[in-house]
Amino acid sequence: MNAPSRKEAEQLLIWAHEKNPGAWADHSRVVGRAAETIAKQCKIDSDLAYTLGLLHDIGRYEGVRGLHHLNAGYELMMERHYEMHARICLTHSFPYQDFGAYGGGALDCTEIEIEQIKQVLNETIYDDYDKIIQLCDAIGTAQGICLIDIRLLNVTRRYGFDDFTLPKWDAFFNLKDYFDVKCGMNVYDLFYEEIRKVSFD
Repeated sequence: MNAPSRKEAEQLLIWAHEKNPGAWADHSRVVGRAAETIAKQCKIDSDLAYTLGLLHDIGRYEGVRGLHHLNAGYELMMERHYEMHARICLTHSFPYQDFGAYGGGALDCTEIEIEQIKQVLNETIYDDYDKIIQLCDAIGTAQGICLIDIRLLNVTRRYGFDDFTLPKWDAFFNLKDYFDVKCGMNVYDLFYEEIRKVSFD
């Protein structure tokens, strides 16, 4: 499998942030750090988890976009032959594996791009790396790691409530349960003081 080194991933994020400055880059760093920490506890590749988390939103380099940032990230990673990172750029927004469950802003994609997302979703069997980035995306803010509940409510306040909201919430909580078992502990305990500060201060 071809994958960027930690340094290469960090440089890519710096480049992307220079093209489109914003809090999304700090969010990506938090997701990468959280994924690395959980992966170490689960005894899976923590360097890979870190770079996947760091680059999951890399498509935002094109500017302030909605759904399109998934495709932009996918194409950028595929150009570099980082196929797993490309896939994560598409799957990280779909813990509930249905295109209709996207809830992160405008559907600003072409029909071809939408079909690409649907095809990847239909063909992909999520592994632990898809799942860990989905979970970390749900607990990672630009300020740090928080409770899933707080992050989900924040997203729903911004983008609204629809028929997929509750199934998607259930999918996120199921991810936490999955990694609680895999880690042999409550995932929140890995970040207890940070969660307490970010969630309640």
